[in-house]
Amino acid sequence: MNTSNVAPPERAVAKPAINFFERYLTVWVALCIVAGIALGQALPDLFQRIGRMEYAQVNLPVGLLIWVMIIPMLVKVDFGALHEVRQHIKGIGVTLVVNWLVKPFSMAFLGWLFIRQLFAPMLPADQLDSYIAGLILLAAAPCTAMVFVWSRLTGGDPLFTLSQVALNDSIMVIAFAPLVGLLLGISAITVPWATLLTSVVLYIVIPVILAQIWRKLLLAKGQAAFDAAMAKIGPWSITALLATLVLLFAFQGEAILKQPLVIALLAVPILIQVFFNSALAYWLNRAVGEKHAIACPSALIGASNFFELAVAAAISLFGFHSGAALATVVGVLIEVPVMLLVVRIVNQSKGWYERA
Repeated sequence: MNTSNVAPPERAVAKPAINFFERYLTVWVALCIVAGIALGQALPDLFQRIGRMEYAQVNLPVGLLIWVMIIPMLVKVDFGALHEVRQHIKGIGVTLVVNWLVKPFSMAFLGWLFIRQLFAPMLPADQLDSYIAGLILLAAAPCTAMVFVWSRLTGGDPLFTLSQVALNDSIMVIAFAPLVGLLLGISAITVPWATLLTSVVLYIVIPVILAQIWRKLLLAKGQAAFDAAMAKIGPWSITALLATLVLLFAFQGEAILKQPLVIALLAVPILIQVFFNSALAYWLNRAVGEKHAIACPSALIGASNFFELAVAAAISLFGFHSGAALATVVGVLIEVPVMLLVVRIVNQSKGWYERA
């Protein structure tokens, strides 16, 4: 990729601070839960018609919303930064191990432990496998967009963050479907391979291609045009996510009203996974001698999830009414406050880290 017109990665992909909508994402998600449940109860026929708007097992309104959600995020990713991975190969290696070898498998284990064993008596028996599937989908793809915000808030190295995200997204195109299929199979959950592969093409491959074409066209007009476009389309992702959640909770409302404890129980393995993987990546970077500005984004990338993709895949694979879809939304609900807590921890532990 020609990078002659590309501004320094810090400017092109990172915001100076978390914005209003991102900071209060948990509040917006909570409001969408209330709105979705209320609308689902008030207008059940309307949402049933929306649910039937499918082609090849893909809900068309949701498919459109997912594209609007994901593509603006991927426009920010410069795959030309892949050559930068050699600059901090130890930090890259740590993040790859945590993202692709530890996090998905540890989440599958936590799902089995908490959902199928410890919490099973408190959850609907016919949804246990679906909840575990949702947790696996949530952990199987590393975060793409919000990590730029988290990295900036910790003083992370912007080149490292950019190159790591570009590498993760490249791996995700190839590895997401086999990894999800393997973990679902290990968890004794039937793998709908045709739908899974369709989801990968629709929600990873095509958006990546379209986003990179769009990125190239914008950069050809200069950095000012690129920055202006990013500022304009930035709210699209959050708006599309919130609209998707309203639809989802319109279908899930009855089940949630019957068992409101489900959301709290599903949050437990997600919280443990975030803190375990961020701590592991942080400690491993310290052990191999990487500087704090590398360890922070490594820990944050290792802990966070591409929840937009997880929501889309869960709906496509298991449907609006599924426990899998609900589990992925719980990930959305807790993402911002938990990651801000991780940001605070790595910032306050800088003195300890640098004494190594």
